[in-house]
Amino acid sequence: MIEYRQKDHYDVKDLVRIITLLRDPEKGCPWDKVQTHESIRMNFLEEAYEAVDALDCDDPELMCEELGDVLMQVVFHACMENERGRFTWQDVCDGVCRKLIFRHPNIFGAQPGTEGINDWDALKNKEKGRATLAQDLDSVPKAMPALMRASKLQKRAERHLGGSPMEGDALLRAAGQAVEAEPGTAEETVGRLLFETVRLARAAGVDPEQALQRYNAHCVAETEQTSRQITPDNGI
Repeated sequence: MIEYRQKDHYDVKDLVRIITLLRDPEKGCPWDKVQTHESIRMNFLEEAYEAVDALDCDDPELMCEELGDVLMQVVFHACMENERGRFTWQDVCDGVCRKLIFRHPNIFGAQPGTEGINDWDALKNKEKGRATLAQDLDSVPKAMPALMRASKLQKRAERHLGGSPMEGDALLRAAGQAVEAEPGTAEETVGRLLFETVRLARAAGVDPEQALQRYNAHCVAETEQTSRQITPDNGI
């Protein structure tokens, strides 16, 4: 049993301390103290998705709760690294503050207003030492949802190579190949079709991931409506 002083209000220092206590090898929680980055990797993603749902609902109470869960995940992983002696929670905070200052020279620079948010990618690449297309593409997280990652890859490739989002009838060709695909090549051809569809979405100024999410919601609502019409509630 670990006693922790009850307070009217807790802050991030309390959160770090609580996670540290839960991770204590002797007195900590049996579940928390044995977790690793790998074992709770999906938890991080799930909490992030739940936070996005709360943002979409514009529910302040739910947002507060879910953002807290995301913060807990960040602190949890930072505490693991502190145990390994590689970095601390303070290092995480210091790093993101330095990053924000460096990437906003229009606000914090010697000559405010000389550079704007349009320079974000260039500043990020300068900070990370990325100079080649291969380095830029490799930095796109592989765990991203596929449509989102395709959009990022296309944008970065175009920054280095030029070219417009749409190239002739590439989408129509990809659609035709997908329809005629043999079982052994179906996955590759459908993948190409989805990739070109992402290019089309970008040309239209549409976020492909968000567009599909919203259309999914539309289809669910439409299906539910159809179901109610087929099986009306007779009050029985």
